[in-house]
Amino acid sequence: MPAFQYTALDSAGRERRGLLEGDTARQVRQQLREQQLLPVSIAEVEGNEAKRNTGLRFSLRRGISAADLSMLTRQLATLSRAGLPLEEALLAVSQQTEKPRVAAIVSGVRARVLEGRSLADGLGAFPQVFPEIYRATVSAGEQAGRLDNVLERLADYTESREILQSKIRNALVYPVLLTVVCVVIVSLLLGYVVPEVVNVFKAGKHQLPLLTRALIALSDGFRHWWWLLGLGTGGAVWGFRRWLEDPAARRRWHHAQLRTLLIGRVVRGVNAARFARTLSILTASAVPVLEALRIAGEVVSNLPMRDAVANAADRVREGAPIAKSLGTSRLFPPMLIHLIASGESSGELESMLERAATNQERDMDGIVNTAVNVLGPAMILVMGGFVLLIVLALLLPIFELNQLVK
Repeated sequence: MPAFQYTALDSAGRERRGLLEGDTARQVRQQLREQQLLPVSIAEVEGNEAKRNTGLRFSLRRGISAADLSMLTRQLATLSRAGLPLEEALLAVSQQTEKPRVAAIVSGVRARVLEGRSLADGLGAFPQVFPEIYRATVSAGEQAGRLDNVLERLADYTESREILQSKIRNALVYPVLLTVVCVVIVSLLLGYVVPEVVNVFKAGKHQLPLLTRALIALSDGFRHWWWLLGLGTGGAVWGFRRWLEDPAARRRWHHAQLRTLLIGRVVRGVNAARFARTLSILTASAVPVLEALRIAGEVVSNLPMRDAVANAADRVREGAPIAKSLGTSRLFPPMLIHLIASGESSGELESMLERAATNQERDMDGIVNTAVNVLGPAMILVMGGFVLLIVLALLLPIFELNQLVK
């Protein structure tokens, strides 16, 4: 039975929104009238989502947040393990959430399950919400009769990804904040403080020191041409993004990232951890190896590393081991390759992949913490250096005047 999202007016003229299930929109309107509500608009959930996914191309949120997806999956896994039928579990999850968008999506999935479709087919109606790894894992769990175990693994997977992304975001807050503060302080000094102080020196007839003259020229240029600086910066960012739209250019940029000392380690570590965690949950859910490699390769954002996974899948199709196929590219960390090889030889590939993912995430924590500990003081030193140069440029004429007086 499809789910419909409605907007209606009550007897006092207040707007009400919600979800109702019915065979047709006409039946839903009748239900609303029986509840003393005047229907204003009624739309099937699947139609709403399709419109959002195709018409609103510039929407900032086409899906739901990783935290919402993680909570939804955990609740569904708990209810399934408790023995509730799937449609009742979906109904309970839709009623439990306080977010109308999540409730609408879950109700849409439940409507398709009530029509006799599988859970994976129901999730497939919302591809922007449930990624391919999610749907493939659920499909494998349904076919193997282990849906509750698969949902538990998916909940752990979504939670671990959210934790890793949160750590990286939180680690970037401090350096970004310091950079913004540094730019603001230097801009204020050049735009307002320096001109007021320099007017005192311009009244004199003696030549100002070179550093002071350079500072005056920089300040005048900044005050008169700040708009050109902003326009140039915006144009450079726009041009760079347009350049990255070319696949060949984006691949060269990703190659350059891998060759950069610190950035390369971060990019390689993040993608390796994401790949290992995804491959682990797929193999644990009895997804075929070639299909698991294809899906795990899609979650790798770096193009050369994604190409390496695709080439490895071709070699595995020809009978080569996974570890040897991945190691040929030399893009993945050696520890990951060794653990995969150990898992293949011992028949414990799932556990070794999980251990490799945990190891990579632990290494990433160390790298990110080290980077933050280095970038913070570095930004302070850079800002202090700029301020020191400005102060010296302002003090040098005073020192020269003292020498003349003596």
